[in-house]
Amino acid sequence: MNRAMVLVFLLFCNPGIVQFLLAEDNPIVTETEKTQTQSGCSPDMQNVLTELGAMREKVGALENRLKEAEKHIEETKSKERKRVIFSAALEGSGSIGPFTTDTTLIYKKVLINIGNAYNQYTGIFTAPVTGVYYFTFFYHSGGSKRTSLSLIKNDQFVTMTYDHQTSHDGADNGGNAAFVQLQEGEQVFVRLGADTHVWSTSNISTFSGFLVSQG
Repeated sequence: MNRAMVLVFLLFCNPGIVQFLLAEDNPIVTETEKTQTQSGCSPDMQNVLTELGAMREKVGALENRLKEAEKHIEETKSKERKRVIFSAALEGSGSIGPFTTDTTLIYKKVLINIGNAYNQYTGIFTAPVTGVYYFTFFYHSGGSKRTSLSLIKNDQFVTMTYDHQTSHDGADNGGNAAFVQLQEGEQVFVRLGADTHVWSTSNISTFSGFLVSQG
């Protein structure tokens, strides 16, 4: 019981309680007067005080529930779906490749990069949150050389697009796409196969992706 309730108890249970307290230090007040002053609370007042105590407990419980609700709201806000969208194109004025080894393509011309998950200096997309992502990669190339592009998750093959070398086909277009489950921090990029090539003119070869479902 806090001080406020003690005061209510004292004032309502016995209006003469102040007189009693003063009487303790006043030798003139008789023992009879002191006894009369110490009479207890009426049953009705005891019920009131009991109800006040119960109300105080209910208020305390409501305050605790409010704090829990506020905490839950903050946690929910922090877990709101993150927007992740990117699209980038190869830069240059001709062919990239062929190289003697597999090479990560660096799509330097960023068209959009919401969430800043794509690195235009390395060509690597790093998942900022765990979830399902959708990736596409398209290319244009000359038919006189082979083209081989693979979508790689970390160091694992996901899917690819390929075109054979021909003597009668001047140019080719191709691409592929895939849904990929990623944990936060995992990486995705496009790998150009050894001894193959792709063109980089006019945003014609692109790498794009976005977050479909978080968690």
